[in-house]
Amino acid sequence: MKTDELRREYNSDDLRESNAADTPVEQFALWFQQAVDAKIDLPDAMTLATASEDGMPSARIVLLRGFDERGLVFFTDYQSQKAQELEENPRAALVFYWRELDRQIRVSGSVNTVSREESEKYFRSRPVGSQLAALASNQGEVIPNRQKLESKYKQLMETFRHKEIPLPPFWGGFRLSPDWFEFWQGRPNRLHDRLRYTQCSDEGWKIERLSP
Repeated sequence: MKTDELRREYNSDDLRESNAADTPVEQFALWFQQAVDAKIDLPDAMTLATASEDGMPSARIVLLRGFDERGLVFFTDYQSQKAQELEENPRAALVFYWRELDRQIRVSGSVNTVSREESEKYFRSRPVGSQLAALASNQGEVIPNRQKLESKYKQLMETFRHKEIPLPPFWGGFRLSPDWFEFWQGRPNRLHDRLRYTQCSDEGWKIERLSP
């Protein structure tokens, strides 16, 4: 298969400074809602890129579970590779790509754990099966077979039948506090629109156009 035969043209609306929101959170909220309204499959899916202390990068898909002026939140096992890398190097990058809208959003910033209360609140909102899975799985750990995982899950299901499932001490949320956002809109002839919002020292945001 020749991958250069997969080209397609972009014919979406433009993104100009005149129609961009004053802050990246407002612009993100607008685009995110439009992605939801367009019924895009998993509009909350985002690539999370981290790096170890010695600079070895890794990336994976996680789900956005909240955002506001403080940053973007996701939840995971604190013993996972991503969590270990964030402990060593508490900076990360996120990427959203919505092909149906010809849009991409990049975000970069520092990362901190959310409060235990916030993790508890989200954990309680999850389906019971997902709560049990968080207890059953030590994310990224080598296991001999799937049977062992399913057996542990069934044991926990019996243990906590008709009982409240406790928030695992090794599970919770992270918040990425952004230094910058980049909004990318696909345009004809590859003359794409790219607007970058950069956090300034006075807590304002500077908007700049980038060459595609």
